[in-house]
Amino acid sequence: MITRRLLGGLAAVPFIARGAAAQDAWPSRPVTMVVPWAAGGSTDAVARILAARLSSDTGRSFVVDNRTGANGTIGFNSVARARPDGYTLLVSTVSTYAMAPHMMQLPYNNERDFVGIGLMAAMPMILCVNKNFPANTLAEFVAAAKRPGANITYANSGVGSSTHLATELFLQAAGLQLTDVGYRGGAPAVQGVLANETPMIVQAASGVLPLIQAGELKALAISTRDRSPVAPNIPTFREQGFAEYEVYEHIALQAPAGLPEAIVNRANALAKAALEAPETRERLAALAVVPVVGTPAEWPAYFAAENAKWRGIIRSRNITLQ
Repeated sequence: MITRRLLGGLAAVPFIARGAAAQDAWPSRPVTMVVPWAAGGSTDAVARILAARLSSDTGRSFVVDNRTGANGTIGFNSVARARPDGYTLLVSTVSTYAMAPHMMQLPYNNERDFVGIGLMAAMPMILCVNKNFPANTLAEFVAAAKRPGANITYANSGVGSSTHLATELFLQAAGLQLTDVGYRGGAPAVQGVLANETPMIVQAASGVLPLIQAGELKALAISTRDRSPVAPNIPTFREQGFAEYEVYEHIALQAPAGLPEAIVNRANALAKAALEAPETRERLAALAVVPVVGTPAEWPAYFAAENAKWRGIIRSRNITLQ
């Protein structure tokens, strides 16, 4: 005899199967990948490489949508308000999910309003000086900066940017208090060092490696834990006595809170396969970007650690957005 409980269980099976099939079928239509920065930058370039590969792998369109302004918060806010159905994703950077919250009021909550699909890639940063600056190591730079009357400055590509805070993190570790020279973006800041308007800059590797290789800038240190495959000849900060200094321009993939776990996991698996494909790695290497794909389960601990790290440096160095 078939019991009422068994009938109920059998009736539930098609419903469960349909729900799982619907999520397994994601994506079934075009997906928008919001980039909160302008087209042409490093984050945008990584997003477009990822979108092209995902489109090829899934047979569905992944379209990059640049929604810029207010230090990336306009793009973030648009995703926070989107439906959590997997068709609006966010290509985010550490400067917006772990730095901006500690310098400005936000119209959303980074922890409550988003889910982390995972860390996607990392761009190392390089401390460079003008090619004629009389220092070839970090120790020599610190000694020069501490010399009485030295008055050394550094190029700042934007208050509160990841490169600005990476510089301040180094200055704190080295016991230095240097004045910054402000520029409107990374490219003008690099040009300022080339012109010797100011002698030093910390910048994402993609923006300075060609100039280092051409002998136009002198690299003193790279911010990775170990020597980076994108610049194996440049010593790390750690090698030169700054044991705790490790900084990356991280790029992550996020989505509106409430996205079903099955879609979170599928999006992560698809992104991992796309970024670790040999041809994708080759394209990213040309940008000095290394795929570093994390899992959704790893995101909360990573998110908390990055926020604690940058909140500390922002407060200790009294950095505010004007």
